[in-house]
This record gives sequence, C-alpha cells and structure tokens, in this order.
Amino acid sequence: MNSRKKCLIKAAALLFLACSLPTLVAAQDRAVILAGPDLSRVVPPGFYFQGLSAPTQMRNSAGLRIGKSRHVIAGLVDTSGYSADVREKYQGFFITDSDISIDGNALKNGAYGFGFSSDGKFNIMDLAGNQILSASTAKDAALKRPRPLMMSVDGERVRLYSGRDYVLIEAK
Repeated sequence: MNSRKKCLIKAAALLFLACSLPTLVAAQDRAVILAGPDLSRVVPPGFYFQGLSAPTQMRNSAGLRIGKSRHVIAGLVDTSGYSADVREKYQGFFITDSDISIDGNALKNGAYGFGFSSDGKFNIMDLAGNQILSASTAKDAALKRPRPLMMSVDGERVRLYSGRDYVLIEAK
C-alpha cells in the first residue's frame, strides 16, 4: 500500500471519529428516569426542612440519572408536623448533585425544599425556608394519568410534574 493511500485511510478514520464523538458524548449525558430499586437507592427516607425532619412518601418520589453518576431527585414528604404556613409552601425535597436549570433559571447543586403553589409557580427554598427560585408552571392537559409527583423525559429536558402542572429541568 502506498503512503498516499495510508494517509487517506488515516484521514477517513479521524473524520469518522470526529463525527461520532458528539453522538457518544450526548448518549452519555442522556437523562434516564429511575424506577424500582434504582430509585430506592437514591431517595432518602426522610428530609430536614426548617427545623423538622419529615418522612418521605416513597410512592410520590421521582428521580433521574444524567450520564453515569449525576442525579436529580424529588419527593413529597409528610408535612403534618409543620405549621400551616409552612405546609402551604413546602411539599417536599429537591436534591441535585450537579448544576441544572429549571425553566431557564440556574440552580446550583444542593438540597432544597420545594412546593407547587396554587398560583401556577414552582418554588425552590433553601433549608431555612428562604425562597431562592421561582418558575412558572405549564399545564399538560393531555396527560392521561396525573400523579402527585412524577418525572418524564421531554427530549433533552425532563418534566417534573405535580398533577398536570410541570416545570422543565435541564442539565448544564
């Protein structure tokens, strides 16, 4: 084989690798909704918020894995021990181990309280109860079986639902 042919083969191989690399990276960062034992392994049995710890409602918990080891998890908790004003705004926990965005609003990795309000807002609070993010929700009228809390993949983003109301979560 002459040297010109070898160069062409090497160039074709490099071109193939360069073209397929973005696809490989995108596949590694794909969001996967967790279920069963995979979900149980990452959801905490309880969560601390504003001076109290409340048990997690496992049936109303959701999680996703982004790539190999990044997670976003959310779960409703039993808020019966909280005062009425806290129960009005706090429904559960929201934990992310990497930076994400919620409807375009940046959220750093951390553990937070959250609540869907009756005025169409999704609110994220620090553990002391201070609001740090608020995003408008959208409504999915076509959703056949709304649940109190769930996640679904929507292309590159993930929908976090409370009933038919949802916000979009995107990995950074």
